[in-house]
Amino acid sequence: MILENKKVLIMGIRNKWSIAWGAAKSAAENGAQILCTFMGEENREKIEELISEIPGSKAYECDASNDEALKATFEKILEENGKIDGILHAIAHANTEDLRNDFINTSKDGFAHANDVSAYTFVAVARISKELDMLNEGASLVTLTYHGSTKVLEGYNVMGVAKAALECSVRYLADNLGPNGIRVNAVSAGPIKTLSAKGIKDFGSILTVVEEKAPLRRNVTTKEVGDTIAFLFSSMSNAITGQIIYADSGYNVMGI
Repeated sequence: MILENKKVLIMGIRNKWSIAWGAAKSAAENGAQILCTFMGEENREKIEELISEIPGSKAYECDASNDEALKATFEKILEENGKIDGILHAIAHANTEDLRNDFINTSKDGFAHANDVSAYTFVAVARISKELDMLNEGASLVTLTYHGSTKVLEGYNVMGVAKAALECSVRYLADNLGPNGIRVNAVSAGPIKTLSAKGIKDFGSILTVVEEKAPLRRNVTTKEVGDTIAFLFSSMSNAITGQIIYADSGYNVMGI
């Protein structure tokens, strides 16, 4: 198993349909111990019930948008589990009105919110985990992005801008952390029916287009994206850093 004796932290599990859950299951199937964070103490029971399917897993409440709260959570994880080998950042949010209206109407607060939660939190995760000496040598940081970062997709709007900032952050973080033997990459997943996707206008039509146009003529699954993330956590990807890895049935290569 490619992640045997590894400990990985999955940040952003919301339910059994989320990409983060697909990553947790794949990492566990490949031998990793799973730690996870969730947003809001009111969600603890739901998340703990979900991860009970993975023996030895643990859940920690964490508001990643608050640096002090994030540091406190990481300190607790480090104290209880020792150093870890990988982190998946699956955290993003934009206000509904900023996804439903034209991008030109994005409010200043909405713009700042989307970038803070969706992009800056990954920078904070990288910085704080380094400051706390939380990561083993050879550790791997992974975040989730989407094709809307480079192409205009109706209804993605400010989230596309935030994901573009996130992808650029991946490259700078890879340079900063490389001397410490830590890799940083992003996975650009094809569209999947997640809770977050419900906020995108006419999301069903995007799924249809991918089925029609992607080289593989199908959409991807959370398991397939999870397997890609597990690979990036593993030593099999030791020479890969600063990259945006597409797991989208090849849709991104098409010109139409």
